[in-house]
Amino acid sequence: MGIPTNTFGRTGLTVTKLGYGAMEVRGTRIWGGRPVTEQEAETILNAVLDSGITFIDTANDYGRSEEFIGKYLAHRRSEFVLATKCGCTVVHKDEHTDETPHVWTRENLFRGLHESLERMKTDYVDVMQLHNPSVEQTEAGELVAALQEMKDQGKVRWIGISSTHPHIESYIASGVFDVFQIPYSALERVHEDAIQAAADSGAGVIIRGGVARGEPGAGLGNTDRWTTWEKANLDELLDEGETRTQWLLRFTNTHPGMHTNIVGTKNPAHLADNVLAASRGPLSAEVYAEAKKRLTEAV
Repeated sequence: MGIPTNTFGRTGLTVTKLGYGAMEVRGTRIWGGRPVTEQEAETILNAVLDSGITFIDTANDYGRSEEFIGKYLAHRRSEFVLATKCGCTVVHKDEHTDETPHVWTRENLFRGLHESLERMKTDYVDVMQLHNPSVEQTEAGELVAALQEMKDQGKVRWIGISSTHPHIESYIASGVFDVFQIPYSALERVHEDAIQAAADSGAGVIIRGGVARGEPGAGLGNTDRWTTWEKANLDELLDEGETRTQWLLRFTNTHPGMHTNIVGTKNPAHLADNVLAASRGPLSAEVYAEAKKRLTEAV
């Protein structure tokens, strides 16, 4: 039983409903975590493709993520849809932290593009996304025109944006973006309607945060989210033997507007668990409706 696929909006690309978020292979310390090793990066990136996943998302400021993708997956470039992001810069303060300011100019967008292409050892990316600018920054920097120029040059196939409230509604209404990346999970439903609006506009929709950072205690800032889980008594909706993370992934994959749900890990066992959950398919209509009812009442 393989991972279900979707047509990625107007791009016409076919993507697996489970994608891979490559921030986990940044190779630098972040949020107190241990840097991924070369061997870990090679192992997990090839395991992603071996599992059947066909969509990988990264960014120019994700440490060594793009470098590792080029080093270990360039020979398999035809096997996956590749998305990255631009607008960021990287200033390494020391070995423990990354400061990643954004500069919203044409020059910096193209700097990021060319650096990304070189790092990933490819002559094009399937999707280039603006990395969460405001509407005002996008307009002032004429950023859409810069993305269109990348597309005209054949270095980018489709243009997108990673965005949130209060800007995403304006971006959807503009009709200029082929792809949107939006945060969403059962425990973070604020963009639920925006996801559907983006899909209805014909755009491809990438979901990030679809497993709410994993099991309780795994990651930062989870306390309030898992309080919501407890208030909604969602454990009652789990299938026998199903973990909370598996259920969350299936909940996200049930949203009719989503096309791919990017989940990051550097642990092959966690990857296999995610693939198993995605392969089981979405929640039933009854369970999905009951879950949303409980979650609404819990908040």
